[in-house]
Amino acid sequence: AAMEINKAGGVLGMNIVTMTGDDACDPQQGTSAASKLVSAEVTGVVGGYCSGATLPTLKIYGDAGTPFVIAAANSTKLIGANQGNAFQVNSTGFDQVNTAIDLFSSKGINKLAIIHQGDGYSEDLAKLTREKWSGMGKEVVAYEVVNKGEQDHSALATRIRSKAPDAIFWTAYYADGALVIKQLRRAGYRGLIAVGDGSNSPKLLEIGGKATEGVYCFSNPTVQYLPAAKAFHENYKKEFNQEPDAYAPLSYDGMKLLADAIERARSTDKAAIIKALSATKDFKGIAGPISFTDKNTLARSNFVILVAKDGEWVLAE
Repeated sequence: AAMEINKAGGVLGMNIVTMTGDDACDPQQGTSAASKLVSAEVTGVVGGYCSGATLPTLKIYGDAGTPFVIAAANSTKLIGANQGNAFQVNSTGFDQVNTAIDLFSSKGINKLAIIHQGDGYSEDLAKLTREKWSGMGKEVVAYEVVNKGEQDHSALATRIRSKAPDAIFWTAYYADGALVIKQLRRAGYRGLIAVGDGSNSPKLLEIGGKATEGVYCFSNPTVQYLPAAKAFHENYKKEFNQEPDAYAPLSYDGMKLLADAIERARSTDKAAIIKALSATKDFKGIAGPISFTDKNTLARSNFVILVAKDGEWVLAE
């Protein structure tokens, strides 16, 4: 996105110069990365993948008054910690829960098992799902937490299978999720398995192999399902010789949105950029139009339901 903007003349006649801070999906490293960017006096930030690592950065960017376009992270905990300078271009956990409940209800599910990893994203999604499901008079027969990086899930699989759930919802990320799914299937569980958007990467299918066939995923729209992203998809592959991952379109839109806000502000003044971001109305992104609520969250749901078929994610019918 920055390359395209610069080729078209830049922003306010100036080229965008990018600087990277890697939060490594870890709160402590996220804090260090944010502090580095603030110390460098960046004009704005586009990023935020893992909610748990994004959450502590909100105070750092907020205290510095730095405009922050959050491309992927969508835990509802981000809403309360936002100091007014951060803007989410991905739909929130509330929207994901509604999408999940709709699928489970349409499949006649009554008994649900939920597994999370205790981080800001997966625990929030698990808690919201449990509350809404129980509030509908349905049963959550298991509510489990596993440690990140844990390899042996055999005891978990046995425990969950003994509860005989109609469906299992993994709310965390793909690397560990693939192992959990493999071991659940190995233990003989044959019911519906669904995963949240933290597991929408093709890597879940690569790691999980045949065990992931038929798994459902609640996902932001990726390039395969976005007609407006065709040119971006082709240009990305040509430039980087690889497929764009699940959040590439939202990251691309985030950079374009920030540049647009700077143009509308006619200034690199941070407060003016934040004001322009707040006033965004139907910005045309490749992932769809962007407008914000009064809480700086995306003013629509962008979730779709995918299903694993022959080693690929396809739109569920």
